[in-house]
Amino acid sequence: MSDTASTTTLLDLARAWAAEDPDPRTRGELEQVIADVEAGGDSTDLADRFAGTLQFGTAGLRGALGAGPNRMNRVVVTRAAAGLAAYLRDTGHAGGSVVIGYDARHNSDVFARDTAEVMTGAGLKALVMPRPLPTPLLAYAIRELGCAAGVMVTASHNPPQDNGYKVYLGDGSQITPPADAEIAARIAAVGPVADVPRGDSGRLVDEAIVDRYLDTTAGLVEDGPRDLAIVYTPLHGVGSTSVQQVLETAGFAAPHVVAQQEEPDPDFPTVAFPNPEEPGAMDLAMALAEEKKADLVVANDPDADRCAVAAPGPHGWRMLSGDEVGALLAHALLERGREGVYAASIVSSSLLGRMAEAAGQPHTVTLTGFKWIARVDGLAYGYEEALGYCVDPEHVKDKDGISALLLVCDLAARAKADGRSLTDLLDDLALRHGLHATDQLSVRFTDLTGIASAMQRLREIPPETLGGLAVEHVDDLALGSAHLPPTDGLRYTLADGARVIVRPSGTEPKLKCYLEVVIAVDPEDGVDAARIAAAGRLDAIKADFRAAAGL
Repeated sequence: MSDTASTTTLLDLARAWAAEDPDPRTRGELEQVIADVEAGGDSTDLADRFAGTLQFGTAGLRGALGAGPNRMNRVVVTRAAAGLAAYLRDTGHAGGSVVIGYDARHNSDVFARDTAEVMTGAGLKALVMPRPLPTPLLAYAIRELGCAAGVMVTASHNPPQDNGYKVYLGDGSQITPPADAEIAARIAAVGPVADVPRGDSGRLVDEAIVDRYLDTTAGLVEDGPRDLAIVYTPLHGVGSTSVQQVLETAGFAAPHVVAQQEEPDPDFPTVAFPNPEEPGAMDLAMALAEEKKADLVVANDPDADRCAVAAPGPHGWRMLSGDEVGALLAHALLERGREGVYAASIVSSSLLGRMAEAAGQPHTVTLTGFKWIARVDGLAYGYEEALGYCVDPEHVKDKDGISALLLVCDLAARAKADGRSLTDLLDDLALRHGLHATDQLSVRFTDLTGIASAMQRLREIPPETLGGLAVEHVDDLALGSAHLPPTDGLRYTLADGARVIVRPSGTEPKLKCYLEVVIAVDPEDGVDAARIAAAGRLDAIKADFRAAAGL
């Protein structure tokens, strides 16, 4: 097809889309893009908007706001809701309830209302959360209210121009295969948006659901020391009121909240990316901690399903890694005698397995994403290194940054009462189980073909050594195994217990590489000497892997 014919076809698709778009803002946006291309302008932006449709991934739909099938907008959301409604009817849930939550991002409330109207139009009951609230509260509400499914409108920690659409089934867990493909097939079968039946906007869930969730969460900790000066930031998200209430209920003094980031703001004006893992995101919280001489810094991402922690040490404040927080939470639960399966994602540290084994508890590894972790039979605790922790699977079968935050504060207060700190507890774990040091190489791409090229290169020319350690085995995770479904990724087992896993991110345009080394700790030399050795080994592995992947 010639360039002229291709452009003509693209314009026809765009005009047809604009004609059925019920949103005057995105319709006007698209009409302006069409006019620019008709006048001889660059068609790259228009082509990208129509380069396929958003697909269910790690967290349902997620993408940039804007017009077109490859963006988040009211047309895409209406079709997603209609496809979900059809799936629920076809699987025996006709007339059932769907609870719908939303955060404070641009258009989240609009997408929630559209979803509710489509559900009621399909004969289902729509229960809408009373205001912008954390994602774990939606996951809690699904089971508490006995719903057939749940929808959370959020893009979690993505940039401000994004939004997303997370789908849960009646067990309170995110969708997994084959449900995701079956829902996607029904979405694809939805006809013109104007023909999708719409009903009323459903019923608002009573505010009492919030109090029940927060009281349940506060009940996760027993009475104990509460002398702890806490700095907290919700990073312009929806976690602040919930976190402050649960801390108060559990007996803690009010935290010092970062004022510039306390109120929800969909533009996230103080951070480049509203993700506590990103450089600079925690600077304001760290500065406030210095000013207030705090004992602990805790943070949530914008929808409060993740928790970040910073602690003071001999060399000043430092962010704890997701693996370190994951180990501390596991330590707290194992010390209490919590029985059941301790689970972590494949890219998380192997330390959890050693801790569980030492405590006589079973351990398992899953693919990345809480849609897998939450479905582990007999789950007692699950985490993934990307700051996601499930400490109360009985009530929330998803990562929950509020309950995790509370347990971290409880653990820190108990340590302080003993004259110790979280970093001291981490040293104890290293002495007992070996120092499990982890690091990441994360590369953001503007052209997604670069991710595929890097993965192809690694498959075709696998490295033989990394950081001076022999590559003893390579697992292509795309082939699957008896324990794990297939996924796009590679796992390198190195000498001396080291490991590298590389995979494309499921939520962002990134290639993510996860590194781990295990160093035995000599009690005479101490943990610091092991940390120095581990840092050097990780740096060497990272440099070699970057070269091997052509990054």
